[in-house]
Amino acid sequence: MSQPRRHTVPAQPLLGRRIVVTRAREQAADLAEALTTRGAEVVAAPVIRVQPLADLEPLRVALAAAQRYDWIVFTSQNAVQVVCDRLPAWGLMPQDVSRAAVAAIGPATAAALARHGVTPDLVPEQFVAEAVVHAMALLGELRGKRVLLPGAREARDALPDGLRALGAVVDAIPVYETVREPGDGSKLAAQLLAGNIAAVTFTSSSTVRHFVEIVGREAATCGRFATAVIGPVTAATARELGLTVAVEAVEYTVPGLVRALVQYFGEGGRGKRER
Repeated sequence: MSQPRRHTVPAQPLLGRRIVVTRAREQAADLAEALTTRGAEVVAAPVIRVQPLADLEPLRVALAAAQRYDWIVFTSQNAVQVVCDRLPAWGLMPQDVSRAAVAAIGPATAAALARHGVTPDLVPEQFVAEAVVHAMALLGELRGKRVLLPGAREARDALPDGLRALGAVVDAIPVYETVREPGDGSKLAAQLLAGNIAAVTFTSSSTVRHFVEIVGREAATCGRFATAVIGPVTAATARELGLTVAVEAVEYTVPGLVRALVQYFGEGGRGKRER
């Protein structure tokens, strides 16, 4: 009797795929390595860089009185880095941050906190602002609670507005901004228009916006590559700017994005049939 045929997963399921990584240069290594390990040819095209704000005095004042806060909420690794990098110069330690309950929007942000000796009290099951609000509310009454929210200058209002709607007193303090990387995107635009790129990855709304600015709307919306996004917020931005989202991570993390790409381009995936 013949043995049943076994289906094996290719060791390099992305072999031969040219995939663009638009993440900031200093944060792209984990995504680039994961894609390369799976056989992809990574095209590094950082479209943003993270820049701490020049005036961080409001942050210093808030952290010096950290005991006033019931919660400190971190919504990105960038916020963790900016805050923790400045603590020594201000005569503070990571333990001072832990005087309040600490929330992290997802596992990457939680891991960044852990590297500085801070263990988050809360990491929601879904890694978006609305899930943070819901998870905090489940832990107790938020009316009258003071919340410190260090974040991006261009951050969405969903988190502070959601907390305020439940009665919390929120100090939302911008501590960094994402700015466009200088440079000419004409070479990348030509590759996109020629169909030489299999996918472009986006890990934030800012990467989408600056990508469109750098390569131009014609190349960005040409439809000759798979637009791959880390989650629903980034997907919404991509669609608003005219990109058709082909790949969206189920888990809003870099590993989740890589798994989604493997599924898309793997045997039986839509990318397999289209290319």
